[in-house]
Amino acid sequence: MNTTKRPTMIQNAQDTALPLRGRLKQLRRQMSPQDRDRGALLIRGRLYTWLATNRTRLRKSGRPDVRHIAAFWSMDEEPELQPLLTQWATDDTLTISLPVVRGKDEPLAFRRWDPDTPLHAGPYGIQEPDGPEVSAPDIVLVPTLGYTRQGDRLGYGGGYYDRTLAALKTAGHPFTSLGIAWACGDLGSQPYTPATHDVRLDSILTDMGWAVPAREL
Repeated sequence: MNTTKRPTMIQNAQDTALPLRGRLKQLRRQMSPQDRDRGALLIRGRLYTWLATNRTRLRKSGRPDVRHIAAFWSMDEEPELQPLLTQWATDDTLTISLPVVRGKDEPLAFRRWDPDTPLHAGPYGIQEPDGPEVSAPDIVLVPTLGYTRQGDRLGYGGGYYDRTLAALKTAGHPFTSLGIAWACGDLGSQPYTPATHDVRLDSILTDMGWAVPAREL
């Protein structure tokens, strides 16, 4: 797994999220490799089942199917998604993409990925695909450091996903946002107030199950 860190924003003294991010990163570092492997396997299994069940229901009802999943390249101590992305990529009816940084204050772009797509290090050292840019996604998987049971997400401070989700909403594109987190990121006992620009997620999946229940597509 890539050990590059996700981009972080320079914080000011009033930013209460800064020490909270540090505590959450420490909690996940304390997870044993066995627990991380087992937890990631459970996350991948639940995610696979959720998507397969929803696609079957959509097809039976004659509604438009899911065609494009915007995923992310797991790194550091994040739940490893790469085996599931490889499995999804074998389905000719699905497009899998990974995010690409276009500019510091811009939304992310999404470029097509499959196991044969060359990757290169982006502006923050995160692996980005060399595939073509694709249209807006039906599902966006979002790396999530901390979360509330209402769908609030504490990310890494760069604001990229908030800008991206907000841009998709502004464009009127229907999509489902799904946070991927460790259960130790639950902010229920932490003094946390989301920023005004934060965008709530539709669902959040952890190694302990759905922290914010999965919605039907």
